[in-house]
Amino acid sequence: MGIYDFQVTRLDGEPYSLSEHEGQVLLVVNTASQCGFTPQYEGLESLHREYGERGLTILGFPCNQFGKQEPGNPDEIRSFCSTNYDVTFPMHAKLEVNGPGADPLYEHLKVAQPGLLGSKRIKWNFTKFLLDRSGSVVKRFAPFSKPEQLRGAIEALL
Repeated sequence: MGIYDFQVTRLDGEPYSLSEHEGQVLLVVNTASQCGFTPQYEGLESLHREYGERGLTILGFPCNQFGKQEPGNPDEIRSFCSTNYDVTFPMHAKLEVNGPGADPLYEHLKVAQPGLLGSKRIKWNFTKFLLDRSGSVVKRFAPFSKPEQLRGAIEALL
């Protein structure tokens, strides 16, 4: 199963296939509104605006598994992202990234790019996965990796 075979749900509750993003460079990020890394929304939006026309799409997936730092409902998440960070990249329905309820997309990402020492577990909010235009997961970035630090890796794929 490849990345384009996965179905995800937009923040508005509408399901769609990731095949809509075929041929694009993707940056998949699990997000949260009440996290120390939350200001990374600003950097993610900056990347989206800078590289979107060249083929980068950022996909945000809210997750409440780490310190319950994403307690909001879809409207609250949308409002928070829009009001505080002017987020215009696609945001999705809240999901789980670890454990028995982990979304199949995240199971795929974790197997394709394990973390340190082969760990498949997502350690915290704002873990980032970079995928090339063919849908291959090429790099995993830790939460402390700021979006601006990803520019070189993104540019290499564009």
